[in-house]
Amino acid sequence: MANALGCLVTCCSVRLLNNRNASSVFSNRGRQVCNCTIRSVIGLPGCRRPKHQWSCLQAISSAYPLPWMPLRLQRHTPTTRPSMDEPNNTEKDVASPPPETWEQDSQNPLNWPSREKFKNTFIASISAFTASVGTSLPSSATYQYQEEFGVNVMQSILPLSMYVFALGLGPVLGGPLSETVGRHPIYAGSMFFGALFTVGAGLTHNFGALCFLRFMAGFSFSPSLAVGAGTISDMFHPAQRGLPSTLFILMPFLGPGFGPVIGSFVIVRKGWRWTQWTLVFFATASLLVSLAGKETYRPILERRRAKRLGHPTGDKTPLGSHILMFLRIALVRPLHMLFTEPIITFVALYVACEFATLFAFFAGVPYVFRRVHGFSIEQSGLVFISIVIGCLLGAVTIIVLTVVSYLPRAKQLHPERVPPEYRLIPAMFGSIGLPISLFMFGWTARDDISWAVPAFAIIIFAWGNLCIFVSTIQYTVDTYTGANVASGASANGFARYTLAGVLPLFTVQMYRSLGIPWAASLLAFVSLALAPVPWVLFKWGHIIRKKSRYETA
Repeated sequence: MANALGCLVTCCSVRLLNNRNASSVFSNRGRQVCNCTIRSVIGLPGCRRPKHQWSCLQAISSAYPLPWMPLRLQRHTPTTRPSMDEPNNTEKDVASPPPETWEQDSQNPLNWPSREKFKNTFIASISAFTASVGTSLPSSATYQYQEEFGVNVMQSILPLSMYVFALGLGPVLGGPLSETVGRHPIYAGSMFFGALFTVGAGLTHNFGALCFLRFMAGFSFSPSLAVGAGTISDMFHPAQRGLPSTLFILMPFLGPGFGPVIGSFVIVRKGWRWTQWTLVFFATASLLVSLAGKETYRPILERRRAKRLGHPTGDKTPLGSHILMFLRIALVRPLHMLFTEPIITFVALYVACEFATLFAFFAGVPYVFRRVHGFSIEQSGLVFISIVIGCLLGAVTIIVLTVVSYLPRAKQLHPERVPPEYRLIPAMFGSIGLPISLFMFGWTARDDISWAVPAFAIIIFAWGNLCIFVSTIQYTVDTYTGANVASGASANGFARYTLAGVLPLFTVQMYRSLGIPWAASLLAFVSLALAPVPWVLFKWGHIIRKKSRYETA
């Protein structure tokens, strides 16, 4: 039997060495090593030097592949390097299995367990809630501003408007910071500096200083809003982003809804300064929660991985270049897209008008319900629960429509992507509800009609507004690729927060000049004029995308 196996070894060696490919691989010395290696593989005594066995096995498998060779190669992978006293140990390094790729790495956020993804999604969401609740917490303090600082009605809205203006600058600050330090430190840093400026706003006795400090507080909080969507995309594949994206985007609506409810009771019992201490409490809680998070930004994690493995990071770009690049992405390109890209132009215009109408309620609701129904500050604040209810219903609607219409198409078209236009289905429903709700609010705000009717109209408005906002944001993300996504989101944010900061300044004057029914009807007509936007994009969006100057899906 041993002789037969020896003949087999010899035949295999001769056959390998006669092979046309093998002739360029093996030397005379290699014949002996290969012979010993094959003898070892099939169970006969052979060479005792594992380094030579392994290198020859590699050469054999490439020169003359045999069915059993891959299995044997795996089984004979050396676990230790040969000692220094072995001969020829410097000729060639011991081969090792290929290193784990980033896609397979457990540190890749896409491979994290669901528990870790939920924790970081919660951190992004609670930070967004804190930043947005600061917009409306002092919205019921306008009368106290007028009494303490001697300002008029329009000026008393400025602390709210300045904060909202600053939120629109989030992408400018959040982009360069996330590139250099990652996303995770931004949450803690935003909460820390936002809380500091909020403390200053609560201590000041000068109205100009109050407006400035409110602006700086909003500017400090804004990066947490800007990087939240990126955190979600870092951890979830496109088909999995529906639920976490909806939960995150829900926060900038729940915050303004809860703000007046909390703020009205605080203002009556403690005064407007305690609205700032309340915001400091939210910021401190968010700061502590954010400390439990982990970094999700891929370039930062890959650089850390390269350092851990001893590889060059390849990151030699100066900080100034990073800042200039992101200023271009967050300022120059968004403005260019805002005026040259039809998709961005009409989506930003539509969302900005509806978002501004939402913030106009912060000035309009107290005026309407106090004047018509004689509500107190606390009662007027409770009306804003309607916004919370409407937003929650909108979130449920989006999730249901995603499960019913989007996910089945994603499975059907896999591995191809679902056309971005299918993200607009919730917006198509919401576009119907918005003008109806505004007409209903204006013409039912009468003393002979129950206050519950205009409050119900606010629920419908908040429902439609959230449906439009979430679906158009998802549509923009799915339509554009690369850095164009951030630029499109920045353009949307600029338009949204700029108009949302301006409109509340004139809301009370508009209600006084036109009357409550016609002032609300004016907003309803604007909403009605923009209602075809999601329908047109759903029908002809694929044609518009092909004509885009920027890279699209």
